[in-house]
Amino acid sequence: MNPSTLIGIIASALLLATVVLFTAQAPSSFFNLPGLAIVLTGTLAASFISYPLREMQRLCRQIAVVFRREPQASELESDLGQLIEMSRHWSRGNIRAIEGALESTTNPFLRTGIQMVIANTREEEIREMLRWRMVRVKAKERTEAQILRTMAVYAPAFGMLGTLVGLINMLEVIQAGDLAVIGPRLAVALMSTFYGILLANLLFKPIAVKLERRTEARLMAMTLLLEGIMMVSKRRLPAFIEEALNTYRAEHRDEMRDVRRPQPADTAAESA
Repeated sequence: MNPSTLIGIIASALLLATVVLFTAQAPSSFFNLPGLAIVLTGTLAASFISYPLREMQRLCRQIAVVFRREPQASELESDLGQLIEMSRHWSRGNIRAIEGALESTTNPFLRTGIQMVIANTREEEIREMLRWRMVRVKAKERTEAQILRTMAVYAPAFGMLGTLVGLINMLEVIQAGDLAVIGPRLAVALMSTFYGILLANLLFKPIAVKLERRTEARLMAMTLLLEGIMMVSKRRLPAFIEEALNTYRAEHRDEMRDVRRPQPADTAAESA
């Protein structure tokens, strides 16, 4: 499982255990199936009304991927290594070797770009096609995150609906004089809001943020590959391509100033 997601699940379990075991006389009072059913069914119903079925199905698959693993840096390393290797074949004019390398390429974005290069497609057309694929990926995956953010809005709203239902039922009970069932009716009223807030802020919003971060990482990787493909199209030397891609991938570097550790002479001067 994704390590950060696992840590989040453990922390969430500890939070719920703290709430249930240490803040209530009866832990069972925090378990209210009617209130939970109102929030879950209402949120799902509103979400299916709001979005097409295919987008909801795709969201379920993406959630499974996010929970299973994080984007691996080794995958990008492998793609960039294949790109540099194909640039060497391209500089030698060895088209057959490039075609053989493409058969083992698992990245469709890289495969499409190199195929357009060896087909002598114009640079503007290559860039336009690949950028269109990036825009499509960005739009599709941001839609999935938006669904979860919409569900995070729906959940507290249906929690309030459960609260209203519980209060209405409680008023009817009070009018009838049956005070013994006020507690269960009040539990539905309060726990519905509790479940709505909990699901919105501990499930839907965090997964949406994780999907958005995953999309940003994928777009960054695609941008690197795009720049590499364009350099191959321009017949840059493989060594230049490799150095340029390594420069683009540098992380946590401040290009505006030179941050360096203080030298012993500097430290002595400051103490003096």
